[in-house]
Amino acid sequence: MKVRSVLTALALVVAPGVAVVGTATDAFAVTKISHATATQMFRDVGITWSSSGNCSDRNNSTCTSFEQLNLATAQGAQTLKRASGCALNITGGTETGHASGTYSHWNGYKLDYGKNTCVTSYIKNNFTYIGLRGDGAPQYKSGSGNIYADEGNHWDVLYYNCGGC
Repeated sequence: MKVRSVLTALALVVAPGVAVVGTATDAFAVTKISHATATQMFRDVGITWSSSGNCSDRNNSTCTSFEQLNLATAQGAQTLKRASGCALNITGGTETGHASGTYSHWNGYKLDYGKNTCVTSYIKNNFTYIGLRGDGAPQYKSGSGNIYADEGNHWDVLYYNCGGC
């Protein structure tokens, strides 16, 4: 059986607008989603998003894009919204202009959320403080292993998984 046909069939079963990246032998293959799929997932639970440029172009750092976001990252945002009951506004997605690396915004693992009292209280009261990141940002770890970093005016969240979706 050809791996390509299996992946094509899997991508069709997952959802429209969703693509599976990797092969059957990849240990950490991730599912990538389109901007349209992500925005619908966010709308479904009442998550908002904004950009300083009022745009969604992945190649423009003033935009907020969800193109090539990991499905687990979008599901993690939904989990945070449902569990906290807080207003969530995403201010950073997969657009260029963030720090690079494997577990980066560009690669679909991170989202930035605007800070508000509800979100900050939820994170600090429900997750474990794990110390300062290399740049000095205080970090909190959820029970599922995702990392929430307080970058001053927003939360930078690294989703390794969907947070118990």
